[in-house]
This record gives sequence, C-alpha cells and structure tokens, in this order.
Amino acid sequence: MVLAAVGQICSTASMSHNLAQCQTLVRKAVMAGAKALFLPEASDYIASSPSESIGLCQHASKSPFVHGLQEAAKDNSLAINVGIHEPTDPPSDRIKNTLIWINQRGDIVHRYQKLHVFDIDLRPNGPKLKESDSTEPGREIVPPYQTPLGDVGSLICFDLRFPEPALRLRRLGAEIITYPSAFTVPTGKLHWEILLRARAIETQSWVIAAAQCGRHNEKRVSYGDTIAISPNGEVTGRLDRVLDIETEKEGSRQPDLLTVDIDLQALRDVRRMIPLIRRTDVYPEV
Repeated sequence: MVLAAVGQICSTASMSHNLAQCQTLVRKAVMAGAKALFLPEASDYIASSPSESIGLCQHASKSPFVHGLQEAAKDNSLAINVGIHEPTDPPSDRIKNTLIWINQRGDIVHRYQKLHVFDIDLRPNGPKLKESDSTEPGREIVPPYQTPLGDVGSLICFDLRFPEPALRLRRLGAEIITYPSAFTVPTGKLHWEILLRARAIETQSWVIAAAQCGRHNEKRVSYGDTIAISPNGEVTGRLDRVLDIETEKEGSRQPDLLTVDIDLQALRDVRRMIPLIRRTDVYPEV
C-alpha cells in the first residue's frame, strides 16, 4: 500500500495562517502513513485584488510559506505538492501560478506554470473573473517526474477543461495527474467531478485534485470537493464542498484530509485490459 494524502484548505491573504493550515495537514498525513501530501492551488494566499496579490507575491526561494513547507517536508520525510504564486521574470504587473514538488529532503525538484488562465463571465448568477489580467500563462507541458507514488504529471485547475495536456502527459509516462484547484461554486457544481473523471478515464491514470474550499474573502468562494479518482474513473475518496454561497462564512472551514492508496498494479491492469491505441494514421498524435 502506497498512501497519498490529499488536503483541503481555505486560503486567505495571511500566509502565516495558510502555512499553519498546511502544517496541520502535514501532521495528519504523517500520522496516516502517507508518502506524499498534495495541497491546493494558491495555497500560499488568495488575495482580494490584483494589487494585493502583487504585494504578497514572492519567489519560492524567499517565501516564508514555502520555507515553512520545506522544513516540514524535511523534518517529516514527507514529499509535498503545493500550488503557489511567484513573480514573473522579468518582473511585471502579473504573477505566475505555479505548482512545486518538495521532496522528502525539503528540496524543490519540480516546477510547473499553469498553462490555461481562468477567464469567465458567469453574470448575473455568478462571478466575472479574468485571470489573464493578473496571471502570466505558462508556455510548456512539463514531463512527468518520479515520486514514491509513481510518475506524476502536473496540471492546475482550469487546465482541467482541456484534454490535450493530460493526454500528452500520459504519452510522456504519467501515472498520476494532478489538478490542484480553486474552482468557483457554480462551475464546480456543473463540471468538477465529471471533468476529473473524464481525464482519469481518457488517460487511464490516477487523478488527484486537492481543492480550496470555503469563503476566502468578501469577493471569493471556492467549491471544494477535494477528490481522488482511479484509472478506471471511480471516485475513491472525497471531502466536503460548498453548496450555498450566501450562507458560507469566512473562516468557517477547517483544513481537512483524505488518503488514497495509489495502486499502480490497478493502473497497469486497466491499461492492459482496455488498450487505448491511437489511430495516428487518421489524426495527429497528441
């Protein structure tokens, strides 16, 4: 049995508060015997405005939030996958939405920058968000990397809407695909589970989606529903979700954790029993 721990938090603009939430989940993951902890997108902070985000943003090498998780990883021999913000290079009025892997020695050994930014307009029944105004999109699919759980391919939140990156990661050898997220409540209710299950089935991979959950500030609420899905598309574990934005109170959610046995033999069995042989003579290879 190789256990992954998947965490759910509600980040605010206070990085010390957010670090404390993540440290709580580190302790729970260690007690459960997990080999790695997966945390949501934007675990370091969720700001109430682009200007506040710029003010909070720090490179991982200087971030007390990241340093705190590196120490926790090293002290507990626990790998940590976590979504953070980093400045662009050269500096600009936008930031990078990145996902880092901290190994058991506390070293950052992998980094992925979110490809697809979140530009939506759900008015009058939901928010209007234009992430492209404040976030620089990434430019590459980063090959999977080896972990104690298997080979992990990194994607983030809105990347979930597009099957091509996940299919590419599968062709590059991914056994686990991550979607750390901060989904809105309206889109979460409609699309979250079905898209995650589709990506798992299409790639015959484990899918791990650590989610933000609850009211971050007056403007922003995240859906939650942290979830793990098998290579056969089955939900193997999930946490709570927000159903009513109006009644959701800031600070009402506590950090939570689920564990899942990442069974790579089950993955191999699925891929053997239902081989997905692409007709590259008919359409281009993804």
